[in-house]
Amino acid sequence: MTNKLNFEKPIIMGILNVTPDSFSDGGSYPSTQSAVDKALIMIKQGAKIIDIGGESTRPGSERVSPLEQKRRIIDVISQLKKVISNDILISVDTTSSEVAEAAIDLKVDMINDISGGTDDEDLISLVASHDLYYCIMHKKGEPKTMQDNPSYVDVLKEVKEFLLEQAIKAEQYGISKNKIILDPGIGFGKNLKHNITLISNISIFHSLGFPIMLGISRKKFIKDLSGNNESKERLGGTISSSLHAVTQGVQILRVHDVNEISQSLKVFKSIKYK
Repeated sequence: MTNKLNFEKPIIMGILNVTPDSFSDGGSYPSTQSAVDKALIMIKQGAKIIDIGGESTRPGSERVSPLEQKRRIIDVISQLKKVISNDILISVDTTSSEVAEAAIDLKVDMINDISGGTDDEDLISLVASHDLYYCIMHKKGEPKTMQDNPSYVDVLKEVKEFLLEQAIKAEQYGISKNKIILDPGIGFGKNLKHNITLISNISIFHSLGFPIMLGISRKKFIKDLSGNNESKERLGGTISSSLHAVTQGVQILRVHDVNEISQSLKVFKSIKYK
């Protein structure tokens, strides 16, 4: 049985990419200890969930084998589980049932599947059999080419329909409704107009009846809007879009800059609800 998330207030998911090539923090944690140390810092800063990924899915990236993903993440998970409290959840960012199974053996709490169950249907049944949280994300195309020329007739309608279809499938496989989380997939096969349409209308996804997660941290749409080119220098855009998201009821924010996002939420709440 996994830990229970309280969706009544915003939850911060801290990003821990143990990859050499992720778009913003690739290569930042060359050793298990450096990755564990970073996770502990994020937890201290307010992260309720640590999302560990061993495969970069930035635009243009190549796929990484399950064996290599496991090599990157398993020791980090094992060591982190030894030093965190029971109220902190560990999520694994993977589309592979092989990777997920190895992580589940170490008692992780969530699988964050950017394919929304389309890459590996065995992953859905595996999550169901272990009563884990399952995050279903929408992406169009594969990371290597997804940003070449993404197109939609109606991006809101198409993303919403996909998420609902995959959520229904997950329930049919046996995943509890209260363990399903939906993510519209900002930057995954979407151009600037698509991303802004999704973010500005994010509250529409609440009609599906599941918690919403939003991954907007340091994303390219911030550069497109502000002209700031470096991914690590997009904090202002991350904060502003995060605050918008929580006013629209988004329950989980997936971010790199945990301290700054946590601080902004506390101050915003104190001012708004004084």
